[in-house]
Formats: sequence, C-alpha cells, structure tokens
Amino acid sequence: MIDTGDKVLSIEKLDAALARKLFLGGAAYLNANKEIINELNVFPVPDGDTGTNMTMTIMSAVKEVAKLPENADMKAFCRAVATGSLKGARGNSGVILSQLLRGFTKVIEEYDEVTVPTINTALSKGTETAYKAVMKPKEGTILTVARGISEKAAELSESGEEFTTVDFVRRVTEHGEYVLSTTPEMLPVLKEAGVVDSGGRGLIEVMHGILAVLDGKEIDLSFEAAFESNGNPAAGAGRDDISTADIKFGYCTEFIIKLERVFNDRNEADFKAFLQGIGDSIVCVAMDDIVKVHVHTNHPGRAFEEGLKYGQLTSMKVDNMREEHEERLFHMESNGNYTEIRESVNTAGTDADIDRSPARAESGRAAKPFGFVTVAVGKGLTEVFKTLGADEVIEGGQTMNPSTDDILRAVERINAQTVFIIPNNKNIILAANQAAALTEGKKAIVIPAKTVPQGITALINFIPDHDAETNAEAMTESLDGVKTGEVTYAVRDTVIDGREIRNGDIMGIGDRSILAVTRSVDQTVKEMLKALIDDESELITLYYGDDIEENEAEKLKEQLEDMWPLLTVEIQYGGQPVYYYILSVE
Repeated sequence: MIDTGDKVLSIEKLDAALARKLFLGGAAYLNANKEIINELNVFPVPDGDTGTNMTMTIMSAVKEVAKLPENADMKAFCRAVATGSLKGARGNSGVILSQLLRGFTKVIEEYDEVTVPTINTALSKGTETAYKAVMKPKEGTILTVARGISEKAAELSESGEEFTTVDFVRRVTEHGEYVLSTTPEMLPVLKEAGVVDSGGRGLIEVMHGILAVLDGKEIDLSFEAAFESNGNPAAGAGRDDISTADIKFGYCTEFIIKLERVFNDRNEADFKAFLQGIGDSIVCVAMDDIVKVHVHTNHPGRAFEEGLKYGQLTSMKVDNMREEHEERLFHMESNGNYTEIRESVNTAGTDADIDRSPARAESGRAAKPFGFVTVAVGKGLTEVFKTLGADEVIEGGQTMNPSTDDILRAVERINAQTVFIIPNNKNIILAANQAAALTEGKKAIVIPAKTVPQGITALINFIPDHDAETNAEAMTESLDGVKTGEVTYAVRDTVIDGREIRNGDIMGIGDRSILAVTRSVDQTVKEMLKALIDDESELITLYYGDDIEENEAEKLKEQLEDMWPLLTVEIQYGGQPVYYYILSVE
C-alpha cells in the first residue's frame, strides 16, 4: 500500500521516489479497470482487448521498475519505464502507450526533480513521439486524448498562474476526460456503438491513478495477481529445442562493465573485435558509465579479463548451453521473460548505441537469405503457415496480441539475412514495426497483412530468386487481391454500420465493416459471401475453427458449391478459437 501521509500532497517538485509512486498508481488504476476498457470495444466480439493490451504493456514496465533499488535516481527510473513498456507493448493501444511513456520519460530523465513546466514539456514530447509512431494518425482515439492533455498543460503553463503539481495534474486530467467524451463526435463508429474510445479511456485511467496518489489515497500495488493474469502465453511459441550438436560456442556469457577509463569509439571497436575473435551472438551496448555485454563463447574467463581492462565487472552470468540446451536462446526468468541485455533500444527517435554487425547463429552455419515470422492461433493455421515456409509462428492474433518483445525474439531465433514479419492482424502491425526497428544483425521487413488469409497470400507470392525489396513489394501488393471475412458471435446489444445487433447474434465481419448479422453460422457465411463475391472471384476458402466439426464444414462447402458452381470452394481446418470461420475470396 502507498501511504502518502497528508490527505493531499501539496508539492512543487517531483523527485524519483515520488515519480515512481505516481507511475505505479497509474498502472494500478489501469489494471483495475482493464475489463471496463475491454467492454468499450466497438465491435461486440468476445475478444475486445484494448484494456488487456494496455495493461500488459504497462505491467512490463512495472516489472522493470520493481527491479530497481528504492533509491534509484530519475534516469534509472525513466529508463526502466521506457524499456519495459517498449518491449512489452501489445496491440496498437499498447504501442502508442509505450511511445507516450518513452517521449515523456525522455524529457524528465534529465532532472533530479521535476517541476510543472518540465511536466508540460514532457507531456508535449510524449504526444509528439506517439503521433510519429503511427503512419496515419486517426483522431477520436487515444492520440486525440493525449494531445488534449498536452495542449491543456501548455495552456496552463503559459497562463502565468502558479500551480501545485496536484492542481496541475487535476486540471489536465479533467480536460482529458472532456476530450475523451468528444471522441464519439470524431469517429462515427464510436457514436453509433454508443461508446467512447477505449484507448483514450485507458489513458485517462492512468491519469486517475496518478491523481489518486497525489491526493493521498491508499492504492493497492500488489501486482502479483496482475502479473499472473497478464502472463505471456505468446512467448516462445513455435520454439524448437536447441540441439547440443549445433552449439559451437557452449557458454552464454553476460556481464556489465562499470567503466573506470575512457570507452570511446575506438575502444568499443577493439573490444567488439576481441569478442568476435572468441565467440558469436555478440551484443555490446555502451551507455554513459556502463557497458552491457553478451557473448556466446568457449572461454568466458577471457571475456571477463578483457572487460576488466575497462573497469569493474558486475552482474556476471555464465550458462552452459550444452548442459541446459532446452532453455531459450536468451535465458528465461521464472515469469517467462528473458534477461534483458539491451536496456537502451533503438526505435523511432531513440539514440541507443547498439551493435548491429551481422552475427552467425550458434551453430556457426552461414545465414540463409530469407526467413519468416508470422502470427496465428490454432493448430491448423499454424500448420498452414509452417507448410508455406514460416520459420516461426507466434501463437496469437485477434484473441491475444503478441508483444514487441515476442516478435523480436522470434526474429532473433531465425538465422537469416532478411526476415519478413507477417502480423496477420491490423492490431499487431505497430508492434511488428517496433520489433523491426529493434532488430540487430539482420534486416527485418514488415508485410502489413491484416488478416490470416492475407498472410497466406503474401507467403504464396514470395519468390526465392528475387531480392528482399522486390519480394516485399510483391507480397505487399498481393494483399489487395484478398477479401476476408470472420464469423463470430456478439456479446452485447449494439448498433454498428446501420445494423442492429443483439447479444448472441452471429456476425460476419469484413475487412472494413460488418457484412452480415443472422442467428445462424451457416447463414452468416452465405450472406457475407454474397457481399464479397464479384465477377472476378475464382476461389472461396474456409478455415473452420475449434467449435466447428469437419462434417459441418463439409456440408457448408457443398451448399456453397451449389450456390456458386463456377467458383472453387476449399475448406481447411484452422482450429482457431472464438471465430467459427475465417474465410477468403480471391
């Protein structure tokens, strides 16, 4: 529990200890209200996940903050928040939240104590950073609420009035609530569904938590249950065991150098050259007065001795990969996250100094030209992607968005010069872009597939003899030739796209809108296809989910063949949860 003493904190400046409490308070409020945020999902489907994505994103940052000593300074706190939220970012809302936090902390990390004018600058920087992360920002979303908060902060700072931090945060939060209430006027789909933007609501909950701490309220910060419920099921999906025969360098060696001498560009180049001479899988990150080192080698002692030339060593760790070959490439902690080597990461606008030289795989084999990471849930869909050449299929999709970290680790496990990332969901594309920006030692290209059928088409259009850029262009262009539909059930009454929907109705959701609503799964499929099929259509493909028996799918296939005798109809087992059918028309 946080006990701030006075009923209301009348403070002029924030130090690192209080900033930490405020952040944890914001995380606690977001976590406590995540289900309410999920219910604001415009489409009344059983997988609304904005609250979950934002909570899992901020909880990743909470874990990093929890590792800090109580007397950690502002810079250490800010880096923990920025790094944790970045690697844990899930879904568009989570990525945007991570960018808001990254921009904000980038400003305040330079101060031991933060005043109102600095908070104003930090809010503005956070909003600017978040907007830059989105290719086509849309108003009426979390971005609009963030901008409203930062604009109010600027207005108050320029008014000439003097504010305590409490009053300042209360005023900007109240304005943020007002902006949130106007989001339905900016996005007709929100107005029609009778909800405000869910991501914006999540941001306001964070502000409410911060304000609650400033108001002296006691907040339960026992996050253990939240960590358990917000686990990382996507981590490691599709991971094959490492064969001991393929391990050329047997010891995973990690340590931190606390610098006692100059470590300039030339020193760094010499040190990296030494590491390359004794091993591979090298990560060497120089940050202020420390250097973080990771190397796979047969001679850990030699790596330590070389590091000692530059300063004291700490956080030394050596793992025998031959003895523990079933562990992940980066050693897993009990909560499912791997030991973070790079606290400073390179994404849009960061200035991290990261070794991006190509590295061999543990086996020492030369990298193949191309590799593929894709996202899917369901045994059948996973098998389809594997058959088409996917190296890594991350378990996830609409029902569980993988994090930036999940995607990044999948890319790292592939020994290829270029890795194509195919997210298969519009809510995963931002996290995929973020992972691509963080990729080291190889090129990562995101093919912005928004649906599973689009991802399958992209892989089919890959041509091994073409170069990466030509393939990326062709795979991306192929996405436009696929029309997609998903069939699921409604979890509440609402009105969307002019359609009245009742709890329990079977909905057919197209690429841009709801195409059909009936009380029958088969009837919804037929109504959707009527909307999707045109004179150029040739092929209908149905991927049936866990709740559909094969004989049911076969019967529907026969009916569709009777309805469209000139088209080819195929069915495949997808095994996906929640969605009875995923279908495509090409």
